[in-house]
Formats: sequence, structure tokens, C-alpha cells
Amino acid sequence: MSKVSKLFSSSSKSKHHRSKGGPSAQEAIHRLRETEEMLTKKQEYLEKKIEQEIATAKKHGTKNKRAALQALKRKKRLEQQLAQIDGTLSTIEFQREALENSHTNTEVLKNMGFAAKAMKQVHQNMDLDKIDDLMQDITEQQEVAQEISEAISRPFGDTFDEDELLAELEELEQQELEDSMKNMGGLPNVPNSKLPARPGPRPTTKKRVEDDDDMHMLASWAT
Repeated sequence: MSKVSKLFSSSSKSKHHRSKGGPSAQEAIHRLRETEEMLTKKQEYLEKKIEQEIATAKKHGTKNKRAALQALKRKKRLEQQLAQIDGTLSTIEFQREALENSHTNTEVLKNMGFAAKAMKQVHQNMDLDKIDDLMQDITEQQEVAQEISEAISRPFGDTFDEDELLAELEELEQQELEDSMKNMGGLPNVPNSKLPARPGPRPTTKKRVEDDDDMHMLASWAT
């Protein structure tokens, strides 16, 4: 058995008396978040140490190659630890997200099952045949109510001919127009006989004959 297997085996045995059914999802998520915070703080510490080793290597440079190389070696080891922590954090984040999704799905399924039981309980008191009869009664009563409304709104004794009413309306309008024209003084009477297109010769009168004789007399005097 590997050391890792022994570690988990001993850890599970020591905790078996505390939780026979195993840890809950919420407890596991809480533990993983604590581990993430711890590893994140260690990342920050290693990054600062790496910066210090780089500064030490620059300080010694070629003047003290041995000290500079030792600083770079320490930097490499720190970078390896930092890379390991990055990989561990990725694994922990994946595990935590899987637990959170599983916990959410469990709660959703639990609530859906609760709702399904409630619906089943409600439907147990329902008879489909009674529901069909009830809907049929509602439909019939709606039809009766519609017939009553139409009967109430139908006018009584409305047997007049619409054409006759329109003809009477036209007569009333014509009468009103004639009365209005009379109040305005009326229009001038138009003669029945047609006027001649061109005036004819004036009729010969006694005065006309006398005037012509006078004109002849004046003409004879002038000559």
C-alpha cells in the first residue's frame, strides 16, 4: 500500500466514529475552500521569495558567481513548488465545482420530488369524469346565457320596412329644404314661355309713322 493510500485509510478510520454516513457535500465544499485559501497564500509567499532570489542573483552577478548561482537554484526550486501548487489548485477547484453542482442538483431534485408528491396528492381528489361533466355544464350554461342576452337585447315590434322609412326621410328633408327657401324669400318665378333668341322688329305705331313723316319733310326742305 502506498503512503498516500495509507494516509487516506488512516484518516478515514479515525473519522469513522464521527460520521458513519460520510461528510456532507456542504462540509466537503467548506474544507476545499479552506484548502484553496491556504494554497493561495502559499503561492503569494513563494512569488515573493522568487523575487528575492532574483534580486540576490542580480546583486552578486559575475562578481560572486557562486552566490548568484545558488540564488538561481533556489529560485528554480521555488518555481517548481509554485507550479505544483498551481496544479493542485486546479484539481481542488474542479472537485469543489463538481461538489457544488452535485449539491445544487440534489436540492433541485429534492424540491421537484416534493412538488411531484404535492401534485399527486391534489390529483387524488379529482375525478376526471366529474371534471368532464363540469366542463360540459359550464359550456351549456354559457350557451344559455348567450341566448338570454340575445333575447333581452332584441327590440320588440320592429316590423317596419326600411325602404319605406328611407322614402319618408327623403320627403322630410325635401320639405325642410322648401321651408328654408320660403324663409329666405323664395326664388324668383321663372316664366313658362321661352324667351325669343333674338328680338324681332319693333311694331309700327302711330307715333313712329309721324316721326318718319317729319323726317321726310325735313329732307325735302334740305334739298
